[in-house]
Amino acid sequence: MRLTVLGGCGAWPAAGQACSGYLVEHDGFRLLVDPGYAILPRLLQFVHADDVDAVLVSHGHPDHCADLNPLLRARTFRDDRAPAPALPVYAPPGALGPVLALDRPGALDGAIDLREFTPGEGFGVGPFGVRSWLLPHFVPNAGLRLESGGHHLAYTGDTGPSPDLLSLALGADLLLAEASCARQVPDDSARYLSSASQAGQLAHRAGVGQLILTHLVPGTDAAESVEAAAEGYSGPIAVASPDLVASPDLVASPGAVASPDLVASPGAVASPGAVAGPGR
Repeated sequence: MRLTVLGGCGAWPAAGQACSGYLVEHDGFRLLVDPGYAILPRLLQFVHADDVDAVLVSHGHPDHCADLNPLLRARTFRDDRAPAPALPVYAPPGALGPVLALDRPGALDGAIDLREFTPGEGFGVGPFGVRSWLLPHFVPNAGLRLESGGHHLAYTGDTGPSPDLLSLALGADLLLAEASCARQVPDDSARYLSSASQAGQLAHRAGVGQLILTHLVPGTDAAESVEAAAEGYSGPIAVASPDLVASPDLVASPGAVASPDLVASPGAVASPGAVAGPGR
């Protein structure tokens, strides 16, 4: 299993960045998790649009699904060859209604094979077994755990505190955790978003192999976020930014065209590098 970060911003794509978007690969199968704002150009650096085998969406906020529209367009509006087969897209009920309504009625009907799931269900996507949990957010959010080849990737989506987070993350090789703020989430959002401190504590309790912090809000300092997470977790910590690559056998590190990222080795706090873009 291999994870490539396409973007890790929340709310909007900061300069040179993209919102949530993660390419997960195993045995040649390419699963796109959360096609948020501005991830398509970054995705196309790695694969053709036609080569995406399936899409998995945690929830319906546009910073997690807006670029499904241009992805479907890239697979459909072609002069050089026939449109790609319908793309299997897994999402909570109703989550994709707004983004699918961006085009004229019927324009993309043949481009998507929508397979809605209720958070709490388990299902298969190619070589991946998927388990899901309904986690607290402003809209229904599915925490996702992918298993393939004996390895596990846990992804929180966007979530506030929940006892189900421990079940989601327990023993995972990689934990991709929303960390909107470094140490404390504002009171008006504390039920629906998480901090890097909370992510570090979760990673410690769950005994995960690596922690990747994502979805930093505007003004959040990435170095402070790593420090906050490291107060609770002594394993490798990274901040999600474009082209960060991780797998159970590889500590998260920048891809071939990545700018420097924040990566902490076990028991250490990383020094500042290129900051992952802000988000919400």
